[in-house]
Amino acid sequence: MRTFTLPLFTFLLLLTKLSLFAQTTEVIILEEVEEEEEETRSFQLSGYVDAYFQNVFTDLDNDFPDTPLRFPTSFTGVNGGAETRGFGVGNVNLLAEKTLGQVGFVGQIGFGPRANEANGAFPNLQQLYVTYSPSESVTFTFGQFGTFVGYEVIDATANMNYSMSYLFSYGPFFHTGLKADFAIAEGFGAMVGIFDNTDSRFNNAGYYYGAQLSAEVGGLAAYLNFLTGTDQKDVLGDDNATTFQVDLTATYEVSETLMFGINASNKQTQRLNGNGEVGDGDGFTGVALYSTIGLSDAFALSLRGEGFKVADDPNTDTDGRNVLALTATGNFTIGDLRIMPELRFDGGGSSYDTRYSGNIINFGSENPEDNSVASFILAAVYAF
Repeated sequence: MRTFTLPLFTFLLLLTKLSLFAQTTEVIILEEVEEEEEETRSFQLSGYVDAYFQNVFTDLDNDFPDTPLRFPTSFTGVNGGAETRGFGVGNVNLLAEKTLGQVGFVGQIGFGPRANEANGAFPNLQQLYVTYSPSESVTFTFGQFGTFVGYEVIDATANMNYSMSYLFSYGPFFHTGLKADFAIAEGFGAMVGIFDNTDSRFNNAGYYYGAQLSAEVGGLAAYLNFLTGTDQKDVLGDDNATTFQVDLTATYEVSETLMFGINASNKQTQRLNGNGEVGDGDGFTGVALYSTIGLSDAFALSLRGEGFKVADDPNTDTDGRNVLALTATGNFTIGDLRIMPELRFDGGGSSYDTRYSGNIINFGSENPEDNSVASFILAAVYAF
């Protein structure tokens, strides 16, 4: 009987090759697992919930006792079932996002009075869009997305004040369309886009066009925004009602505990009267200044001062007058929970407001004495 015996050198060589093969296989398997884990990690689900208590100190100057004035601003003001003397809720908000290679998507939904007021005819849908980045310097976004105009945003987690400014409340809130973002150079960017009517998912009159120039240098981040479009078409095709808005937002971080911000905006609108003639509409001019001071690891104080003027109404003899709004908000951080006590005073605002068909301070009031309002808000915002 013959036996087969490997030479010792050949046997060691075979063991080495088998060991290298096993190591290579293990590396390939680990790389595949890491790639799968990376793809899984690229999907993120986040969100927040918010609730508040508000007590408006100022009553209407009329024959109805204990009738509070209302702020004409979003979420804690005249719309959305806002509570003026008692407890209220904002919304529960969920944000899903995933990026895989050059493509990605974002879907965001909200449920509650805040979502109802902000999101129009389909109140639960806040954002829904896809992205495509053919290179590191270009990104296309297609769908419905939050506006690029303004300093404050719908999500309570991103604002240092709980009540909203006039500049935010007069919009826009979101756009539906296509935009392209370009990284021009380090710290400098640009955006151009075409959208349906502002705060609409449908093209009811004509297209809107937007553009943005951005710069981030040191602690300064600045954005110059432009938005123009057709609000109403003349059936004869002669003159259309249009909007043009220019908006500047900037933030300067002096240090880790001190930040300053500004939002300045001017909106000019035209509208058609009953004879098909174009006249001035409900534009505005406003400036809001922000400051946030970190007094400890768990507490920051945010101050906002805003001057705002509604455009004169060409159909009445009432001029649009200035409103000054002052807000001070504390931000106590406990883990993922933020407690926000806030004091706010708006004064000098008995001008005619073409958006609400009443005084700029109080919805529906025509009493010139109803020109200032003060309130206390205690809000809670939990992010997850």
